[in-house]
Amino acid sequence: MLSSPLRDFVITKSGNPVNLLHSAARLFGGAVTTSPLGPLSDGEHEVRGVAAADFAVGYFASSLAVRVGTAPGRDSYFVNLGLAGEISASRGGRQVVLSRARAGVFNPGDAQELRPNRPGTRFLGLRIDAGLVRRELAALTGRPTGSAVRFDLPLDLSEPRGRAVKLLIGSLIEQLDSGDPLFQREELQRSQLRCIVTALLLAQSHTHTATLRGVPGTPHPRALRAAVAFVEANLPEPISLGQIADAAGCSARTISSAFREKLGTSPMGYVRNLRLDRIRHDILSTDDRIGEIAYRWGITHLGRFADEYRSRFGELPSTTAARR
Repeated sequence: MLSSPLRDFVITKSGNPVNLLHSAARLFGGAVTTSPLGPLSDGEHEVRGVAAADFAVGYFASSLAVRVGTAPGRDSYFVNLGLAGEISASRGGRQVVLSRARAGVFNPGDAQELRPNRPGTRFLGLRIDAGLVRRELAALTGRPTGSAVRFDLPLDLSEPRGRAVKLLIGSLIEQLDSGDPLFQREELQRSQLRCIVTALLLAQSHTHTATLRGVPGTPHPRALRAAVAFVEANLPEPISLGQIADAAGCSARTISSAFREKLGTSPMGYVRNLRLDRIRHDILSTDDRIGEIAYRWGITHLGRFADEYRSRFGELPSTTAARR
C-alpha cells in the first residue's frame, strides 16, 4: 500500500483529538457518528480524505481509540486496512487485528470499535454506498438480490483474493493522488469503485457467496452493461428510453426486457431509483436545499418526486433533511 496516501487532501492535522472525530464524520458525509472509547488525549491526529457520490476514502493517523456508529438511513459498507502498527477492531462479538496483512469489513448498521496499539498507527478507511454493492451483486448473479449482503469481518490480504482487493484500492488512491484531471472525473472513479466492489464480492465470504459460486454464467450482457453505464454517466440530464436503447445498441423492447429480467425493473425505473439514491446522499451530506438537489439530478416535478421518494425510503425528503 502507498507510503503517504492522499497527501494533497488533508482535512485536519491537529493535536486536538476532537478535530479528528469531527473530520471523520465530515469526510463520510454524515454516514457515521464517532465517539472516543477512553479519555481524550493530545497528540498527533491527522485525517486526509476524498468523498464522492458512492464512496469516501480516508487516511487516519492517530492513537485515539474510537467507536464508529452508523447514522440512520445511511447504509454503507466500510473496509479498513492497516498501514502502520496494528488496530484491534471489533464488530459485535467478533474481533480482528487490522494490519498490513489483514483488513476488516463492516456492514451497514455495524458499530465499529477501533483501538490502535501504539502511537503512530495509521490506517485507511473506505466507505462504499450499499446501493452500489446491491447493483454489483445483481450484475454478477444476473438477478436482483432478495436480501442485504453481510460480509464476514476479517479479510486476509496475504492470499491472492485479498491482495486483489488491496491492489484495486491502492489503484484508486494512486489515481486520486496523481493530480491528473482525467482521474478526477466521476465516471472513472465510479468505474474503479465498481471493480473494487466486484473483487470484494468475489474475494470475501458473505451471505450470498454460495449463490455466487453456483452461478456458471457471466455478468450481465454487454448491451445491458452499456445501458447502465450510459444512465450513470448522464443521470443529471434528461434521459429517454430511446437514448438508453441507442447506447445499448439494441431496440427499446430488447433493452427493456433485459432490465426486467436481470435487474427486476424497467430502464426508466432504474433511472428513477438511481436518481433518488443520489438525492438522498446529497440531502444527508450537504446543506443544499432539497429542490436544488432534486433539480441537480434531473428531477423536474417536485410533487411527484416527493411521492416517489417516500415510496422508496419510507419517509419524505424533509424528514431526511431534518437528520442532517
